[in-house]
Amino acid sequence: MTTTAVSLKPLLWEPKNLVRAIEAAGVTLWSWNVDTDALAMDDHAYDLWGIPRGIDVSFEDLSAHIHPADRDRVRAAFSATRQIVGAYEIDFRIMIGDELRWISARGQGDDAGIVQRIMFGIFIDVTGRKQAEEGRELLAGEMSHRVKNLLAIAAGLTAITSRSTKTTDEMARELTLRLTALGRAHDLVRPVPGQTEKASALLGDLLTVLLAPYDDLGAFSGRIRVSVPRMSVGEATTTILALIVHELATNSLKYGALSVDTGTLDISCSPNDEVVTVIWTESGGPKVKAPSGVVGYGSKLVERSVTGHLRGSIDYQWAEDGVIVTLKIDPARLAS
Repeated sequence: MTTTAVSLKPLLWEPKNLVRAIEAAGVTLWSWNVDTDALAMDDHAYDLWGIPRGIDVSFEDLSAHIHPADRDRVRAAFSATRQIVGAYEIDFRIMIGDELRWISARGQGDDAGIVQRIMFGIFIDVTGRKQAEEGRELLAGEMSHRVKNLLAIAAGLTAITSRSTKTTDEMARELTLRLTALGRAHDLVRPVPGQTEKASALLGDLLTVLLAPYDDLGAFSGRIRVSVPRMSVGEATTTILALIVHELATNSLKYGALSVDTGTLDISCSPNDEVVTVIWTESGGPKVKAPSGVVGYGSKLVERSVTGHLRGSIDYQWAEDGVIVTLKIDPARLAS
């Protein structure tokens, strides 16, 4: 040990320096008479509990401030401290008016360090740590929920794609495109640190992001035009709309306006209190005629999504110069 360290060591045990260290650590002190139930606390402990300084208190007095859900657990833990061997620690909530705080009580059990029937310990305000833990738990739960939903959707898409394609290469391509559309939508509604409101995206942003890859496939940029009012779309509906837009765009790319370099696509929206109407208008593509025969699985997916989750309807007008799709959505479901 160096000379400097030796000369500094006595300073550690000077009462005023011990007090400085305790205050710096945010530690408050208590002592408890195991026979009379009387408690003694330093001034900072009184402040922590929201009790006027200097008055006589017992454990029962402190219990009145403990959160009702934690009160019995804390009482049982304190009663059992003399049977606990070594150090013990218990975290619990207290109420100071409308304010909730988390406290960690720590001490020695099995009568270790007991002096004249008095046990000693500390209180620490751990509210910040507990709030951080709760935030992480909420985020983990939210992410778990999202992942389960996405896996369920992916499983359903895999089943639909396997039935609507003929080769493994075709299935891989179609499934990749559908999952990519989900990924783009998910990016728009992912939670951010500190977010308190429900995750949502703007309808215009969602449509623009989902259709951007198709806009790059023509002879000129800007052939896909989105003109919708500022409207929020909830997380669940964002996923559904991503699937619907992908199916419509894929059909257009195969058979409609997006299948030729000069074709255009216009998307408009007219909202009101009873229904939100989205109109998908294609023009400049090959001549269009209504499909005949059995409806494909992709079209069935769109129909089920619109009538099910969106509580709306979808209508196709097979005009010769381009299909017009009218999508009607329940406003309450749009924001869900």
